[in-house]
Amino acid sequence: MNVIVKETKHEMGRAAARSGADFIRRAIARHGQANIIVATGASQFEMLEALVREEGIAWHRVTGFHLDEYVNLPITHPASFRLYLWQRFVSRLPLPMKAFHFIDGETSDVQAECRRLGELIAPCRIDVAFVGIGENGHLAFNDPPADFERSEPYFVARLDEACRRQQLGEGWFPTLEAVPREAISMSIRQIMAAEAIVCTVPDARKARAVAAAVKGPVTVQVPSSILQRHANVSLFLDPPAAAGL
Repeated sequence: MNVIVKETKHEMGRAAARSGADFIRRAIARHGQANIIVATGASQFEMLEALVREEGIAWHRVTGFHLDEYVNLPITHPASFRLYLWQRFVSRLPLPMKAFHFIDGETSDVQAECRRLGELIAPCRIDVAFVGIGENGHLAFNDPPADFERSEPYFVARLDEACRRQQLGEGWFPTLEAVPREAISMSIRQIMAAEAIVCTVPDARKARAVAAAVKGPVTVQVPSSILQRHANVSLFLDPPAAAGL
């Protein structure tokens, strides 16, 4: 795992975006197209702000996959990850993407939605996955104890209290009770299948999780520790997030 610490959140975001953009450009040059996974949340603000400004990316040759989304949360809700991705990424690109596969968390059949998404992503080579790490060490909504062997690309996750409290603490919801208890999430195995992973993690509240993911044993109790077993992970941090390293 390549750990890069930048002096500010904005420098961290720009560096992560440059790294990811390079993977996208190389994939397009090599294969004529690129497939990417895009995360949401407060950890991705600065990275996405920089990524949409990266030059020389033929976005019309890029297909995107949504990492996770709450179940039964309207797309109009401020915490909707579909809304987040539209406002902060998809709508701000200089060219329309070849496709972006949003997760429909409002569907009446979440298992069918998982199957639909799985069928879309299964034949694709994923060139780069943009991800973060949760305060409880989660990767996407794979909360501890995570299932490292789950074969389905997408599944319905039950969110633990630490995860839900993080969403409350970041200001997405007015009360803990308002935070959804379920989400559709990409599985660990699907994330790890990416050719490269760009992981962006700011803030002191993530320091313990970062230290456990980087220095601790690979364990289902720290889902992001599985990143130690990937051949091409770049972890971008600001100094508060890196305090435990």
